[in-house]
Amino acid sequence: MRRTGFADMPCPIARALERVGEWWSILILRDAFSGMTRFEEFQASLGIAPNMLTRRLNALVEAGLLERRPYSERPPRHEYVLTARGRDFRPVLLALLAWGNRHFTPEGTTVEIVDARTGAPADPVLVDRGSGRAIDTADFTLAPGPAAGEGLRRRLARRRHPAPGEDMP
Repeated sequence: MRRTGFADMPCPIARALERVGEWWSILILRDAFSGMTRFEEFQASLGIAPNMLTRRLNALVEAGLLERRPYSERPPRHEYVLTARGRDFRPVLLALLAWGNRHFTPEGTTVEIVDARTGAPADPVLVDRGSGRAIDTADFTLAPGPAAGEGLRRRLARRRHPAPGEDMP
């Protein structure tokens, strides 16, 4: 019997988690955003076992988030560079950082998001590109997309819709 993975599910959250849900993967992407590209850099930063790092880098390349590029022929060596798909993960990573700072730093904030020009702290928020409104209220909800199956359409139709002013699920 074939085991169904997240990638087989029609849910975009499940499919995204299949690619980046393993915590080493997210930390590798974090380091790639800070400019690291080489195996040795990732290993030194993370303290990860070489076999695990190899597996995670291969998975990120296979998912199209990193691109493997040779930088030495003898010995053969590669660097790992963010792709456009990988660069699109940056807002997710920054949102995780802000959420982690808000809820899981009893010792105080160790990393902040700041304006690169002014140094002023920034607090990221997800906004609708069209209206510029924050997507953190009951003004926004989930709806089936054009490719949604009948089961998903029924499930979304049954779910409780929040009252005005209540947070969305």
